[in-house]
Amino acid sequence: MTNRLALALSLYLRKHASNPIDWWTWCDEALISAKTQNKPIFLSIGYSSCHWCTVMEGEAFSDLAIAKYMNANFLPIKVDREERPDIDSIYMQSLQMMSNGQGGWPLNVFLSPEDLVPFYAGTYFPVDPRFGRPGFLQVLQSLRRYYDTEKDDLRQRKAVILESLLTSAVLQLDDGITTQDDKLLRQGWETSTVIITSDQQGNRFPMIPYGELALRGTRFSFSDSVKDQSKYNGKEVCTQRGLDLALGGIFDHVGGGFHRYTVDPTWTVPHFEKMLYDNGQIIEYLASLWSAGVEEPAFTRAIALTVKWLSREMTAPEGYFFASQDADTFTTPTEAEPEEGAFYIWNYKELEELLTPEELTELQQLITVTPNGNFEGNNVLQRRYAGKLSDTLEKALSKLFVARYGATSESLQTFPPARNNEEAKTVNWQGRIPAVTDTKMIVAWNSLMISGLAVAYRVFQQPSYLELATRAANFILDNQFVDGRFHRLNYQSSPTVLAQSEDYAFFIKALLDLHACSPNQTFWLEKAIALQDEFDEYLLSVELGGYYNTSNDASQDLIVRERSYVDNATPSANGIAIANLVRLALLTDNLHYLDLAEQGLKAFRAVMSRAPQACPSLFAALDWYRNSTLIRTTSEQINILISKYLPTAVFTSVSKLPERSVGLVCQGLKCLPAAESIEQLLQQVQQSQMRG
Repeated sequence: MTNRLALALSLYLRKHASNPIDWWTWCDEALISAKTQNKPIFLSIGYSSCHWCTVMEGEAFSDLAIAKYMNANFLPIKVDREERPDIDSIYMQSLQMMSNGQGGWPLNVFLSPEDLVPFYAGTYFPVDPRFGRPGFLQVLQSLRRYYDTEKDDLRQRKAVILESLLTSAVLQLDDGITTQDDKLLRQGWETSTVIITSDQQGNRFPMIPYGELALRGTRFSFSDSVKDQSKYNGKEVCTQRGLDLALGGIFDHVGGGFHRYTVDPTWTVPHFEKMLYDNGQIIEYLASLWSAGVEEPAFTRAIALTVKWLSREMTAPEGYFFASQDADTFTTPTEAEPEEGAFYIWNYKELEELLTPEELTELQQLITVTPNGNFEGNNVLQRRYAGKLSDTLEKALSKLFVARYGATSESLQTFPPARNNEEAKTVNWQGRIPAVTDTKMIVAWNSLMISGLAVAYRVFQQPSYLELATRAANFILDNQFVDGRFHRLNYQSSPTVLAQSEDYAFFIKALLDLHACSPNQTFWLEKAIALQDEFDEYLLSVELGGYYNTSNDASQDLIVRERSYVDNATPSANGIAIANLVRLALLTDNLHYLDLAEQGLKAFRAVMSRAPQACPSLFAALDWYRNSTLIRTTSEQINILISKYLPTAVFTSVSKLPERSVGLVCQGLKCLPAAESIEQLLQQVQQSQMRG
């Protein structure tokens, strides 16, 4: 017996299709039904590769007593946050308001049916009281009693929450105390540099928007007047973040690809899911580090292996990229529940059987491998040292690849995904049973990977990187427009859900990054301009500045219309959008783009001053605005300069230049004297990018 979610396209929703709970999707029919029946809405939001979402699905959501009470007293709605980040953002903010800033998934929120305003929220609820949390049935009974008997308190509680949401959406304007742009930029750079230092405790996340801003700051001598200069050694901090990623257990040293985060401060044991958005950003960050002069062999190996993983396991035949791979995998087809990390970890006895004594000895010397292991008696591989791996160690890792996949890396060009647990358990895999892959196409996440591949191509000139990026971009251009409107998702060649701000912003950036690979061609730039026009028409906040999360004709079911400015695992849509506007102004000479960028920065200036730790991408946009540089030169000269780290520069290919010159460097609305040598041109570019 299945519920409505059996017909859903989302893998996350379909995972709940066998629950006894009478789930609805977020739709007008569900919202009307709740209002008609006067049932509080139980809104549960998560995503396919979320571990605790999976746990709650198998526990509370599969419990018959809980389901019976839920179905009689609430209207339950399931939302995939990857499909509707707009809904997730609003109600996650509600949870954080109720819990002193704490949040996470699964996100479980109780809404009043007449206005969709939340009155209670939490994350994981166990079936029975444990972990200091009440049992879920107890929670449901208490909340239904509260909803029925405490109407005055309910109204007051909702009013406070709604007022806070509305106030947050409008944003506080600058209070009149205007920080100079150079000081504000320095404040943002120093904040991000401190955030990614390596002396913090707890889980370790990639936090690429912070690393990217910190790397940008290494162009400046901000630390000259800082008392504790070592604290702000940006280049050292950025390099260490790259090493933590490329050497740590967060990276899959056998098959490639980065896991989402580690559960310790030493970058050793990961939470094993792999997300497309992390991998795209990390590829771009490591390539940028290399182009900035940190030519570490571990970076090129990590990028190359990650691109191989992407091509082998995460690319559809049509060219787009899949969304994610689960953390939990089965060790045998008869297992009832998968085990965390089983596809990736290594028992010491298994290593003894697979490797020669020489290989095992070198593996133990250079990688964290011991008889007792570092994760539940098994070993997560973490490199001890940077540099190039020896031939012996590469051979050993190749043997582990064969043990895991059942074939050599060279022969296994495509590894078809397990689309659900049933496929994972029934397909005759030649090696281990792989993680389930969520095969939906998300424009925003694909765009982050396209950008990463494009930047890596410019730095390393690997044609396969550009080929993968180009195929994915063309798929989006050819398939994601329906009746002239851009769409966010694609399930098996079926586009759905109108695009949101991050889809527009990230894909415009991806198109501009592809244009930067061949500035003498205009195809990608023309597509970026056309998409920016649609973005401005439907999501631009003309009155306030910046961009709303959702279009003006797709926000009727939202209690507030937000403008995203906070960076999380992905950059903020407005930070990327404003940087795009500056790039478009440089490439087209259309100053309207610059006006929109200025309005956007003004809209978020108070937030930047008050909470620089929240919005590194807005500071990166300010960097573009303050230090934007246009390089007009020939294709030959562009090929020389294209691999260098020039974070606020764009190229325009020209055939005619002043006599004896090799190029022109323009800063905003003025151009410098024509450069007569490539050395002079590069010096002008570097000085232009350090105006502050």
